[in-house]
Amino acid sequence: MVKVASTFGRSGTHDFILLRASAIIMALYTIFMVSFLVSAETINYAVWTNLFAHLGMKIFTMLALTSVLIHGWIGIWQVLTDYVKNSGLRAFIQFVVCVALIVYWLTGLLVVWPVEGV
Repeated sequence: MVKVASTFGRSGTHDFILLRASAIIMALYTIFMVSFLVSAETINYAVWTNLFAHLGMKIFTMLALTSVLIHGWIGIWQVLTDYVKNSGLRAFIQFVVCVALIVYWLTGLLVVWPVEGV
């Protein structure tokens, strides 16, 4: 079996499972956030900060962000392998996307994790 070093899951089946799992996590997070926004009487700084102050919400948010990034990486990898035939250019674009995804994840961590309740 041939293993491609640039795929996230290292196989089509693993990528398929990662896509489905990340989609489920993103859907659950979206449902939770929409239900919170609809059910909250008022949304102000205190309510929003107290929501994200809970450890469970921090973990759920980082899990959702990680899911978005995994989902995006697999998608961009598939698009690049289908449409960018020059391997050097494809490797450069993948490197830039990887760096951007890591920066996005670290930014999310630095924004969400230090939140404390009001």
